[in-house]
Amino acid sequence: MKLVKPKKFLGQHFLKDLKVAQDIADTVDTFPELPILEVGPGMGVLTQFLVKKDRLVKVVEVDYESVAYLREAYPSLEDHIIEDDFLKMNLHRLFDGKPFVLTGNYPYNISSQIFFKMLDNKDIVPCCTGMIQKEVAERIAAGPGSKTYGILSVLIQAWYKVEYLFTVSEHVFNPPPKVKSAVIRMTRNETKELGCDEKLFKHKKNFFHDDILMFLLLSVCKIRDKSLQ
Repeated sequence: MKLVKPKKFLGQHFLKDLKVAQDIADTVDTFPELPILEVGPGMGVLTQFLVKKDRLVKVVEVDYESVAYLREAYPSLEDHIIEDDFLKMNLHRLFDGKPFVLTGNYPYNISSQIFFKMLDNKDIVPCCTGMIQKEVAERIAAGPGSKTYGILSVLIQAWYKVEYLFTVSEHVFNPPPKVKSAVIRMTRNETKELGCDEKLFKHKKNFFHDDILMFLLLSVCKIRDKSLQ
């Protein structure tokens, strides 16, 4: 079986440490009854532990070489290996509109976009776990007043409880990234509405400085208290 060569333009850094992979897979157990969607499985180092759990697992991968590898390595997953761009998918079609847990070793270059996609589908994503760049994880988990507290912190914490679970060394990847990674878990809180449409702020991100957007989010949407829950 031919191994897949990591592609820089896809932000691929393949995890080699099986203990770390097992620990990441176990983060989905907060919702043991829900099916799982793994984003960017690569050669399946995380997938091998997810499929051992007693529930439906689907994987979505944009890299055709990784898809070919997965189909050969995991024949039982054949009907659940989706060759597509996660960011362009209609997530409501995956499990007939039913909730699922989102997980993965997310590409650094699109991790924020993945979480905005999660927010757009928060009605069917009660839990999202996975590994991202440590700096981004710290930003998402940061509390008000912290230097790293920003728009992503506010928007995600308005809807999800964020847990920074553990840090991962750069030396357990091929190729090693230049920075450390971290594993986080985001679980839906009790928030039903913000009093405004947060999508408006995402669209205006290119036009306003982050500080202005922060002020608008905290004052217009009145979500300061929610972000502290």
